[in-house]
Amino acid sequence: MRLSAPVYQLKRKARLLSRADNIPLHEALDRIAVREGFAAWSLLVARMSSVTPAAKLFEQLSPGDLVLVGARPGHGKTLMSLKLAVEAMQSGHRSVFFSLEYSEKEVLDRFSAIGVEPARFDTLFEFDNSDDISADYIARKLADAPRGTLVVIDYLQLLDQKRENPALMVQVRALQSFARERGLIFVFISQIHRSYDPAVKPCPDLEDVRLPNPVDLGLFSKTCFLNNGDIRFQAAR
Repeated sequence: MRLSAPVYQLKRKARLLSRADNIPLHEALDRIAVREGFAAWSLLVARMSSVTPAAKLFEQLSPGDLVLVGARPGHGKTLMSLKLAVEAMQSGHRSVFFSLEYSEKEVLDRFSAIGVEPARFDTLFEFDNSDDISADYIARKLADAPRGTLVVIDYLQLLDQKRENPALMVQVRALQSFARERGLIFVFISQIHRSYDPAVKPCPDLEDVRLPNPVDLGLFSKTCFLNNGDIRFQAAR
């Protein structure tokens, strides 16, 4: 179940309700929980504590977001992106996976790796690995995509691999405008520079994103970096 707001905001609502109605805080918390579909606040907290990292991240995404998911090879960036796609589909939204790296079979196999049967989402999931993938191509393919559709792009550094495609910065800006205009969520899988040293810091960050061509990383509204099971999520200030 997706909450109407993060837990900390719900707590604030409960405190305001407690003061406004002159009731104990625990009663106000229970009232807020009922509004969210739980019989009591304790049940809401128990449910949220069992939520997966992908579910927690998805809870914080909004239509128009550009999300950067980065990790070194083998540390779960593709799986995290697929988990976000699953979260979107479980909420009734479409997910589209554009890949310049994987075949459809490889992606479907990764669904199995996260314990998900792709057939469950047959009408909500779409895979595209055309050689023509670029910002313009993606916008054309998503011309009729409903608001809330989650789009995975695999991966950022390959969007301008063809010389005839616009510069990477131009493409990311175009997709940012498109996402905001249409209310879509874009998740960009990103390579991390091989100079990243986990002995220096446990998880990579924006400084470690591999950029063979310039991109203003400030265009991304949220980031998620992974390393050895450690997950660091941050929203733009």
